Amino acid sequence: MDLASHQMTTLTITAADLDAYGFYAGSADVSNYQGNIEIVADLGWVRFKASLGATGSIFAFAGSGIEAGEGIKAGGGIKAGEGIEAGEGIEAGDGIKAGFSISAKILTARLRIFAGLCAWRLPTPEEMQIHAEVLSGTVAFGEVVSPAKDGGA
Repeated sequence: MDLASHQMTTLTITAADLDAYGFYAGSADVSNYQGNIEIVADLGWVRFKASLGATGSIFAFAGSGIEAGEGIKAGGGIKAGEGIEAGEGIEAGDGIKAGFSISAKILTARLRIFAGLCAWRLPTPEEMQIHAEVLSGTVAFGEVVSPAKDGGA
């Protein structure tokens, strides 16, 4: 996160904000949150029925992944200890880092994209895959799996 991101309001999502199926049920509007969003560690996949957006960064600690039915968009970076999945696109003002795979129809980042960065064990080849059309950003770690190769995102 950059200095400007640190000065923003931060919404922290905990187990108390999730329903029995792992969907976000908190009171804050996370479709366009004015600040940063942090997801605490060890929640598994944290799901959002529609989109997840923040003017700052979106960060999920180790053991937590991000899944959105539509898109994920951050003015800063997007980072998850587990994987990152979106039904539509993933867009980051900075970079995108995932402990495991990244999946979306379209992926855009201003800087670099990393998939398969889990630090507690070696990821499998599948956990290092990026299932998306990468429109911008440099894939620094991971393998882009083209839609023709995997049948779509």
